[in-house]
Amino acid sequence: MLDAWLRIAADGRISVFTGKAELGQGIKTAILQIAAEQLAVDLNAIELVTADTARTPNEGYTAGSNSMKDSGTAILHAAAQAREILIAEAAKRLGAPAESLIAAGGEIRTRDGKRISYGALVQNELLHVRAAPQSKLLADRKYMGKPVQRVDIPAKVTGGAAYVHDLRLPEMVHARVVRPPSYGAKLKSVESEPVAKMAGVVKIVRDGSFLAVVAAREWTAVQAMRALRAKAQWEETSKLPRDIYATLVQLASQDTVIAGADAQIPQGTRLLQAEYRRPYQLHGAIGPACAVARYENGALTLWTHSQGVYPLRGAIAELISVPAERVHCIHMEGSGCYGHNGADDVAADAALIARAMPGRPVRVQWMREDEHAWEPCGPAMLTKVRAALDSNGSIAGWQFEVWSNTHSMRPAGKAGELAAAWSLEKPFQPSAPRPIPQPEGGGDRNAIPLYKFPARVTHHFIPEMPVRVSALRALGAYMNVFSIESFVDELAAAARADPVEFRLRHLDDARARDVIRLAAERFGWDAYNKQNGRGRGFAFARYKNLAAYCALAMEVEVERETGNLRVLRVVAALDSGEAVNPDGMRNQIEGGILQSVSWTTFEALMHSDTRITSRDWGTYPILRFSHVPLQMEVHVIDRPGEHFLGTGEAAQGPAAGALANALAHATGVRVRELPLSPRRLRRALSA
Repeated sequence: MLDAWLRIAADGRISVFTGKAELGQGIKTAILQIAAEQLAVDLNAIELVTADTARTPNEGYTAGSNSMKDSGTAILHAAAQAREILIAEAAKRLGAPAESLIAAGGEIRTRDGKRISYGALVQNELLHVRAAPQSKLLADRKYMGKPVQRVDIPAKVTGGAAYVHDLRLPEMVHARVVRPPSYGAKLKSVESEPVAKMAGVVKIVRDGSFLAVVAAREWTAVQAMRALRAKAQWEETSKLPRDIYATLVQLASQDTVIAGADAQIPQGTRLLQAEYRRPYQLHGAIGPACAVARYENGALTLWTHSQGVYPLRGAIAELISVPAERVHCIHMEGSGCYGHNGADDVAADAALIARAMPGRPVRVQWMREDEHAWEPCGPAMLTKVRAALDSNGSIAGWQFEVWSNTHSMRPAGKAGELAAAWSLEKPFQPSAPRPIPQPEGGGDRNAIPLYKFPARVTHHFIPEMPVRVSALRALGAYMNVFSIESFVDELAAAARADPVEFRLRHLDDARARDVIRLAAERFGWDAYNKQNGRGRGFAFARYKNLAAYCALAMEVEVERETGNLRVLRVVAALDSGEAVNPDGMRNQIEGGILQSVSWTTFEALMHSDTRITSRDWGTYPILRFSHVPLQMEVHVIDRPGEHFLGTGEAAQGPAAGALANALAHATGVRVRELPLSPRRLRRALSA
């Protein structure tokens, strides 16, 4: 119904509801711009409610760069429909033709000065009608297409209450979980009595191998957790592989040809082939996962930074054995996410502990070592590609294969995807891993090239997961675009062709060609003069082959002796359809570039045959300020009236490809295994 998206009170207050969550991508600001534009009111006249199972529509997960495509579009039409209904009602009351009326400032006005407020018009459930697409979308833009300051930023940069981590409720207690040291570890025994007697300790909670301590103050909870951990004995098993890439191709796989089943490599052509590798990678959220829960009268309220409050509600309901309608999930931002990190797991911890503490709000925050060891990783991946060049130096055939686990084990209403559920006396089992189907795909996301040449693409889906994996931003697109764009450059070099011209030669999508030309032009591609130790690289992709177009040129500098690689300059061009907030879109592309540079040059999970050993920032390094690119430019092609395409994950793959290509141009050495760390580069450059 329309009033599930938008409501107007009798006093004129406007509330807009979205099932999508603010994750730092600026969705709150963009949706406010859309609603304010179509309702002809100021931005500050609207209350925006996000991702709340008691108040907002169920829009599933905030993922896949779909917030604007889905919720932005829904609210665009809902606000336009509400405006037309208000105008029609005002026409009846004012006795004036609807086409002569003007909506402005929360009122409907006639040209001769009569006016009636929105609040006065909404009697008798005026907006309680079926929501429907609208053709009358305002063409004149006051807010849409303009750079508007993000509403979520001020509290984050002034020390305000910005995140769920900052939530403080009356009589709230703090808890810490004694996490198992490794996957599948069983708690054999624990000496809990001395810890229970520590000053400030309120309760010790145990259910099977799930062990937690509750205290009046957070530091007391941390100290008690460490003391309890020291007194716990665990039974562990060794089951992690030493060589993940050798293991991946040996594990049983479900093989599907997702494109070009009949495409063959032509005879009499020049054949090239390569293999690319990506390690397990963490989300690396700066703020560890956190949640607050309150259980009373058989109902649970949960404040969470989960990216899917409705699916989480179902999983938590199953976990604590209550009806789903007795679980209320309220989204609050977390300081770092973009994918299935520990947010849902810590919510499960809080729910279990709150059930043991009826009436008291319980705040749970993970420790850094638990975050790194237990959050789901982005899957390790392996790709192999073969391609042929014809006598004209064009690609005549292409064969691409990708090996990967699933890219989503989110708790879609099932407790078995929550880490705590595996440790209970009566444990829940995870669901069987499944691939995400095309056209969006998971491990095979962006594995089908957008280029115009015969391409056979095979997805080797591996159900068995040696390491816990799930969604990390961009899913398989990051690795597949890195592989495709690296190999396209290798083919261009073999054909003695300019990398930009070579791409344009193989593209007939006009919007793809536009972003490539714009990025190359603004970078100064044709005028580039190569210097010693420096090189340039280029890459392009359309995210999921159905979302935003992004082309990217990059300059890097490499020290051969140390293997230190520094990104000097990045110029990106973006086409994401209509640009509601172009500044917010630049934020997203800049953030995506930084995230990709971090993944591509630093990040790789380490483990023994038993445990995850990347437990801190020393063993899992991420991008630091000293390696942030010196210059970044993002040029947005605005296409008013076109569909919103989604921006947040458009840059990660192209940034990785451009970086690898720039490295090869600077050094003459092609490195195909990620990350391009100083140690790996020293070894490659000295070979």
